[in-house]
Amino acid sequence: MQPIPPDQLNRAARALEAGELVIVPTSRWYMICADATNTRACRTIFEGKQRSPGKSLVLVTPSLADCEQCFVLSDEARGLADAFWPGDLALLLPWRDLDEGARYSAVGSPALVTNARGALGALASLTRTPVAATTVNISGDAGIDARGPAISPEEVADFLGLTGVKATVILDGGVCPAANHLTIIDCSTAHARLIRTGLVHERAIAAALGRGIPA
Repeated sequence: MQPIPPDQLNRAARALEAGELVIVPTSRWYMICADATNTRACRTIFEGKQRSPGKSLVLVTPSLADCEQCFVLSDEARGLADAFWPGDLALLLPWRDLDEGARYSAVGSPALVTNARGALGALASLTRTPVAATTVNISGDAGIDARGPAISPEEVADFLGLTGVKATVILDGGVCPAANHLTIIDCSTAHARLIRTGLVHERAIAAALGRGIPA
C-alpha cells in the first residue's frame, strides 16, 4: 500500500467506516486506527501489535462536547481538557451509565480518551464511527536498541511487512518530529493522578490543576 497525501483524509474516513484499518501521522508518531465499534478491526490491531487485550486502545473524541456525551468528567478532568485539548493529553475517564453495547470494549472501562490535533483529530471529526487508535509498533518493544513507534512512512512499511497487518489507507505526513508519547492522566476519580509522562509536561498539568500531581 503506497502512502497517499494527507489532503485525501476523506479516503481514510470512508475506509474506517467500512471496517478497514488506516494509518495517520501525528506530531508524535504514526497511529493505526479502527472503528472502535468494530470488534474484528480492533482485534486485528491487538493481534498485529502483539498487544495484551487488557491494554486498551485510545478513543479519539471529535470534541469535548462529544466526550461528555459518553463519559463523566470531574471538575479536574474538564479543566485539563479545556487547557490542553486538542493536543497531546489523554484522560482516563469513567463511562456514563450507558447500555453495555454502547461501551467500546477495545478502549476499556474506564476508557482512555484524547482529543487530537492534526490529521488524527480531523479523522475523528470526519468519520461517522468512533475512532480507536494506537501507535504503529510491536507492543512492549522497549529494549535498549528499540527505536519505538514508527515516525516515518518507511518505518510504517517495516511494521506492516513484519506483522502482516493490512492497512487500506496510509496518510503520508513525512517524519513525525516529536517522537514522544501522549501524557496520560487518570481522571476516573475526583482527584487526577499522573499515569504516564509525555509531551504535556507534568509542571503544565500541575499549573492547570493549581496543585501538585501525584503519580
